[in-house]
Amino acid sequence: MSKFLASKFDVLEAYTPGEQPQDKKYIKLNTNESPFPPSPAVISAVNSAEVGDLRLYSDPVCRETRTAIAEVFGVGMENVIVTNGSDEALNFLFMAMCPKGAAFADITYGFYKVFGQLHGLDCEVIPLREDFSIDPRDYSGTDKTVFIANPNAPTGLVLTVEQIKGILSENPDRLVVIDEAYVDFGGESVVPLVKKYKNLVAVGTFSKSRSLAGARLGFAVADAEIIADLETIRYSTNPYNVNRLTLLAGAAAIRDTAYFDKCRSAIIEAREYTKAELRKRGFTVTDSKANFLFAKANGISGKDYYLGLKERGVLVRYFGSPRISDYVRITVGTMEDMMTLLSETDKILQGV
Repeated sequence: MSKFLASKFDVLEAYTPGEQPQDKKYIKLNTNESPFPPSPAVISAVNSAEVGDLRLYSDPVCRETRTAIAEVFGVGMENVIVTNGSDEALNFLFMAMCPKGAAFADITYGFYKVFGQLHGLDCEVIPLREDFSIDPRDYSGTDKTVFIANPNAPTGLVLTVEQIKGILSENPDRLVVIDEAYVDFGGESVVPLVKKYKNLVAVGTFSKSRSLAGARLGFAVADAEIIADLETIRYSTNPYNVNRLTLLAGAAAIRDTAYFDKCRSAIIEAREYTKAELRKRGFTVTDSKANFLFAKANGISGKDYYLGLKERGVLVRYFGSPRISDYVRITVGTMEDMMTLLSETDKILQGV
């Protein structure tokens, strides 16, 4: 730590991304990326002529991409902000929309804690139930801005729209942020509620179900006044926050609903198959509605299972936190990827 770092950041614990080892070829089931390439429409949109225009700044209004998102979700363009990954949208919300602090679960997306520390917020960390589910009643007594990943990460468990309505209705003067990074794999989006609830923000990403993790594109949908406030923050930090090619890719990806449905269905099918097969092998597996599984082996620690798979060329995510030290998070890849995972799991369990 240098002598020039402001003292308020002394306690900052940076977010730890999933490992990206380069020592050999791995089956990557550790960072919740899509196993499928982007839509062919994306490849067509990001052409050599557009690459040539990289000499020009991107559209600060993000008009085409915002319009495409608004059309798909049935809202106005004024209800959408486009960001450099959903993390940027979350950062803006922690930065500017938490006047009394933030409230979030103890086991959830790790960036919530980081953003809370980064912006010096009073954070209320609310424990999940014993079964890792969220109890909506735990959020009824707080006046802090509420952040809920739905489906939650790394558990994959969901709240129903009715449960979220209850949280929204309980205190209309408190903002509720629903992080829907994984909603396309089995949850129900709360975006339609934006028209009724002025205290709701739904955050989404193109990294998972739209196969654009490397493009870095996210968005938020909310009441027009909230979006205007977030746009003020964006224009005050980086008005050209999304590059030209990513904007084109995003508009093309979200409009190709047929390809989206095909890839999403394949991931859900592979998830359900793998979930059933792991349970046959004695694993405890949550009922994930995301593009990953949260699993605990019988008779082997989470760390040993993770290390055993890594040695065999399969990467999964191990967190090591006290409540979940026996669990790993397994991204759902292609069916071939999951068959390899199961085969290597059998070898580990058999001591081969």
